[in-house]
Amino acid sequence: MRKTFLAACFLFTGLFFTSCLGNETIQSISETELFSLPYGNFEEQLSVSDLNDVGNVRFGIAMQDGFFYIVNGESKKILELNSYGDLLTLFYNEDSQTARLLENSNKPDKSIHHEISYPFDYPGMVAVDSNKNVYTVCSIPWDRQEKSDDGTTLYSHTVLRFARDGSAVDYIGQQGPGGTPFPYIKNIYTTSKDELVVVASSSDGLLVYWFASDGFLKYMIPVTTRDAPSVKGKDETTDTFLTIQNVVPDPVSYRLYVQIDYYSTYIDEDSKVQSGINYIQTLLYPLNIESGTYEEPVSVPPYEESVVSDYSKLTYRIPYDFLGVTKNGWKFFIVKTEDGFNIEMIQSESQKILRRHFKANHSNIVFDTMCLSQDGILTALYLEKERARIVWYRTDNLIDAILKN
Repeated sequence: MRKTFLAACFLFTGLFFTSCLGNETIQSISETELFSLPYGNFEEQLSVSDLNDVGNVRFGIAMQDGFFYIVNGESKKILELNSYGDLLTLFYNEDSQTARLLENSNKPDKSIHHEISYPFDYPGMVAVDSNKNVYTVCSIPWDRQEKSDDGTTLYSHTVLRFARDGSAVDYIGQQGPGGTPFPYIKNIYTTSKDELVVVASSSDGLLVYWFASDGFLKYMIPVTTRDAPSVKGKDETTDTFLTIQNVVPDPVSYRLYVQIDYYSTYIDEDSKVQSGINYIQTLLYPLNIESGTYEEPVSVPPYEESVVSDYSKLTYRIPYDFLGVTKNGWKFFIVKTEDGFNIEMIQSESQKILRRHFKANHSNIVFDTMCLSQDGILTALYLEKERARIVWYRTDNLIDAILKN
């Protein structure tokens, strides 16, 4: 998530905006702590060598039908747990420390322990389909990585797929099972049709690979800055540019949602020299992958915070991060604040928008990662100084209550 300034007050104007003036505030949603896990090297523990080195922390979480899947990159294992924290299935590399510990154990439970023979590392991305097939991004060994012909792209990632009972294990590349490695993978998703979607980086945007349920490629969609829609009604005297922040697949239809942030150059009035950039707006474009056309965008109101100093007020406009899309079309956006997170939920079809706040003690959380279920449940994995906590926020209940009223 992009870093934010300390929040003093959230000011919003316009059709979709609410205000914090007077007694109006953004309502909070309380977290529900489901379970916690201790740190360590044993099967029901999470291995972290140095919590102070956040750059090397490799964790991911997915939730499917009330079951939780945590990838622990350092120990090369993936845990499936129920909502009480009971270990149901453990996948681990055959060359990992977990394998050595289980080999020396007096009571290894072969029914839940599944050894993976592929010698891959796990960066920390995981997805699960309705059949409980697990997908995780893997970094392949150096001697198997490939470079593009022009030397600008390194093909170093693949997606490992295995059945819940460990009966089938393979890896998916660009063309499908056993295919060419991907460039750096930004994230992976599964749809309601149990199709895998891989979002990878490219030199001028993102590449999206959409696979059928059998694992073979159906669509490859480049999402580039060159072909992205420009700012409508822009000032011709000001240079503008855009960044493609994220691409997320629709879980039901063959559509991508492309988040584009637009900026303009800032010219100092005295020197007439460019001295910075100004954020203009964020638009979310549906992209029909069967026709290859962008549809009408939705404007995503930014997070705004005002800082008062010496009788003057500065207001910062900060784009939200695009988190995901639910089956009923709600788009989730999130931003980190001083005392937690703000989320913005937009239903463009019904022109509804909801804003809520999650409290979180960032001083005690050294690493966080979140996932959004297709039903609209937000699950978080918080690595704290003493333990790891798994919590969720029932935003699905909030949406249901709003729609009924």
